[in-house]
Amino acid sequence: MAHALKLLFALLLCIFVQGKSDPCALSSIEVQQTNTGQMAGYDPVFEVEVKNGCRCSVAHVYLYSLGFASSTPVDPSLFRQDGVGYLVNNGQSIASGASVKFRYAWDRAFQMGPVKMQVEC
Repeated sequence: MAHALKLLFALLLCIFVQGKSDPCALSSIEVQQTNTGQMAGYDPVFEVEVKNGCRCSVAHVYLYSLGFASSTPVDPSLFRQDGVGYLVNNGQSIASGASVKFRYAWDRAFQMGPVKMQVEC
């Protein structure tokens, strides 16, 4: 009986410790871009979807995008330069499975990827 209780305690402790660790990596943030087929002058319009694949909400999501520019305004509450990165969704939470979308226009698509986030479990 004492052995079973020790084993149960060890199992519960393991679950508790795992629950406190960071449950999501940056790779849980998916960034997909599509050419909408629309044009803004001579520039194609791209739609960017930043999706949270983490089981928890995430906030303060930052993307890299070297040399990003747009010939049309981008809603700054959805995507704006902040320091050396670009802040998504004004830093607000993105629920598990949810996404944030914004559009920009330029002669080419820019590479984008997550560089920082805060997990909210």
